[in-house]
Amino acid sequence: MSRVVVCTNLTLDGVMQSPGRPDEDTRGGFTHGGWGAPYAAMPEAGEYFGSAGALLLGRRTYEDFYNVWPARNDGRFTPWLTNTQKYVASTTLAEQLPWANSTLLRGDARDAVAKLRAQPGKDLLVLGSGALVRSLMSRQLVDLYVLLIHPIVLGSGARLFAEGVRGDTLRLVGTKTTATGVIIATYEPVERDTSSTP
Repeated sequence: MSRVVVCTNLTLDGVMQSPGRPDEDTRGGFTHGGWGAPYAAMPEAGEYFGSAGALLLGRRTYEDFYNVWPARNDGRFTPWLTNTQKYVASTTLAEQLPWANSTLLRGDARDAVAKLRAQPGKDLLVLGSGALVRSLMSRQLVDLYVLLIHPIVLGSGARLFAEGVRGDTLRLVGTKTTATGVIIATYEPVERDTSSTP
C-alpha cells in the first residue's frame, strides 16, 4: 500500500493560502500572498520529495504550478516536477492535460485516490491543494502530514483545518526547525475507522 503524504506551508494561525507569491491566490480578497517566500522552508522537506512516486494535486495548484515551473529552466525543482507522475483532481479540466506526465483523476477524487493508495509503491505526495486535502481527510485517506509551520500570524485566509473538517487525533513522529524559524512537524493519524475507507 502507498502512503498519502500531505506537505504544506502553514502560518501559526493555520493559513495555507498563497504562501509563494502575492498573486498566487487572491480569493476572498486575500492580500498577504507570498508570506512564506522569505522563509524558504520547502527545500528543508526534501526527504519527502525523494520518497514520492507521484504527486496528487488539486486543479488550482496544478494550474498554478504549470504556469510557473516549466518556465523556470534554472529551477532545481523543475525537472523533478516535470518528470514526476502527476494525478490531478478536477471536475472542470479535461484530457489532454498540458503538462507532461499528468493524469486526470476520473469520477470522485477520493475513490480514485483510494485505489491509487491501495496499490504498492512509493508515496503519493500532496502539495498545497487545500480543497483536495480536506476531501481526502473526510475519508481518512491521509497517512502523514508534513506541516511547515511559519512564525507568522495573518489573521485571515484559507486554512488547512477549516471549520467543519473531520476531526482526527494525530501523533507527532518528527520535528525539525529551520534556520529561519520554521518548524517542520510531521504527524500521523493515531487511530483509524477503516470500515468507511475502501
